[in-house]
Amino acid sequence: MPSLDRRRFLRDAAATTALVSAGGLAATSSAPAQAAPPAAAPAPTTRRRGAVSFRWWGTAGWRIDIADRTVLVDPYLSRIDTGLFTGPFNPATALTVRTDVIDARVERAATVLVTHTHWDHFMDVPHIAGRTGARVFGTLTAYHLGLAYGVPSTQLSAVRGGEVLDFGDHTVEVVSSLHSRNAAYSVAFPGVRVTQPARPATIGDLPEGDTLSYLLRVDAGPSVYFTGASDVAERNLTGLAPDVAMVAMQSATTTGDYLPRLLAGLDYPKVVVPVHWDNFETRLQNPPVVAPADRPRLDDMIAAVRRISPRSRVLVPEYETAYHF
Repeated sequence: MPSLDRRRFLRDAAATTALVSAGGLAATSSAPAQAAPPAAAPAPTTRRRGAVSFRWWGTAGWRIDIADRTVLVDPYLSRIDTGLFTGPFNPATALTVRTDVIDARVERAATVLVTHTHWDHFMDVPHIAGRTGARVFGTLTAYHLGLAYGVPSTQLSAVRGGEVLDFGDHTVEVVSSLHSRNAAYSVAFPGVRVTQPARPATIGDLPEGDTLSYLLRVDAGPSVYFTGASDVAERNLTGLAPDVAMVAMQSATTTGDYLPRLLAGLDYPKVVVPVHWDNFETRLQNPPVVAPADRPRLDDMIAAVRRISPRSRVLVPEYETAYHF
């Protein structure tokens, strides 16, 4: 496939200059000045690589700042206690949006990308949409749940996979994906919403509703793949070849060859960032809390990525730290 070969050639050619930095936006020197073209043909502007930052908000949540535009992925900041990590888990836990926690971190957003509609991915999205006017992209279930919360239909865009959305200085490709299975080979809160339901009241009112992944390509910057759950339809990954992959940690062994299939399908990204490994019912403060049962799973994941894709760098993120790829 010529297009794939070309993309990988360009990607690998840049490998020696790729940089992952943490701890805030790094200063970037400008290119040497050049003679200005005639006034009738103004010089095109080129964004600096340092103008793009990625901040992890725990679980599968991210804030991406691209120049003066903010993109959010699965923003979940309320981090309410459902008993999931301390037991017993309560599916009737009331949906309690912590607006003070959210508003302190979300002053703007142009776009929200939702992988699926479980509470730890979608619960805070309607408030964020109302606060910022952001357009929300997600499944048909996300669309109907958004309506149930009172989000105007003009801010909701249903997608299913295959769409390439152009935002000028970046594009977002929607990828049809799968949700992870638990030890009983089942999915928590299965189901979809094909019509507008009553306003959700408990976490059980937010079903999985089908699952998506997203590939963000930034002009003069990185291509980054975002997952929200630990399963994959690898046939849908052909040709994506991202520089960076945000990969959800597998919580059960019922999905066969998850990491080998995912990493091969993504053409072995240069950087792999484990996500969805933290205890997301604790405060958003560093160091992230890892449940005792999840610590060995995270260690096993890191070791597996290094074994399967030895040329990949594994970056274990901290909360709200600015990373530049």
